Amino acid sequence: MRIAVTYDNGQVFQHFGHTEQFKVYDIEDGKIVRTEILGSGGSGHSALAGLLNDQAIDVLICGGIGGGAQAALAERGIELCAGAEGDADEAVQAYLRGELVNSGANCDHHGEDGGCGEGGCGENAACGGCPHSLQGKNVGKKVRTHYRGTYNDGTQFDSSYDRGEPLEFICGAGMMIRGFDAAVADMEVGQAVDVHLMPEEAYGQPDPSAIFTLPIAQLPGSEHLSAGERVYLQNQYGQPFPVKVQARDDTTITFDANHEMAGRELNFHIELLSAE
Repeated sequence: MRIAVTYDNGQVFQHFGHTEQFKVYDIEDGKIVRTEILGSGGSGHSALAGLLNDQAIDVLICGGIGGGAQAALAERGIELCAGAEGDADEAVQAYLRGELVNSGANCDHHGEDGGCGEGGCGENAACGGCPHSLQGKNVGKKVRTHYRGTYNDGTQFDSSYDRGEPLEFICGAGMMIRGFDAAVADMEVGQAVDVHLMPEEAYGQPDPSAIFTLPIAQLPGSEHLSAGERVYLQNQYGQPFPVKVQARDDTTITFDANHEMAGRELNFHIELLSAE
């Protein structure tokens, strides 16, 4: 079996359509026997699916991915495990242990292939990909933007300028956090805007019910976890979801399943490069 992971500096890269390389793992008897780095050649998602097919990839592990890319992979018989984040090697090991299951079309940050919910998502945040029913001349168009995201104290958390590659997505298709999508909906090509998003327009408010405590005995291996670590658990449908270890004692461990940006106000400088 061959597994490919969208890859950047040891981590699972969060844009399938923008990944510059994959780390490919050859698996024999449930163990990693070889790895190699495969360049993407700057291809779009359909071409990337063909590239993976040509390399006899059986499974793709990635962070954010949209419905079109998911369909392209399905057409080629490539199993998808979306919604992964963190260390690439650990994600593959989680898959081999049966702990990593596809979460569907999603995203894991502030840009492409994001999703929905009250707060929605963006290039780095997981979601379900439902539309936001936006109004605007760019809704339904493929748009390309550059953007820079900062917190209220000026700290930058993401920037397409720094990556040197614009963000491409379908406006209004549920691929972005709600506020980002809404800002682009009526922009003119060449226009740049600065928007301030409240949590309800971004990742929502923290949900107290998303903090829960489990007996360590129910989670073999959790006795080795420490507060602050991020790991994956499975929901009742076998789908993985990321959590942060909030606390641990001798018998119990407490997890926080809220998105790391829940409750945060976000600022974006957005430049619309094209809309077609």
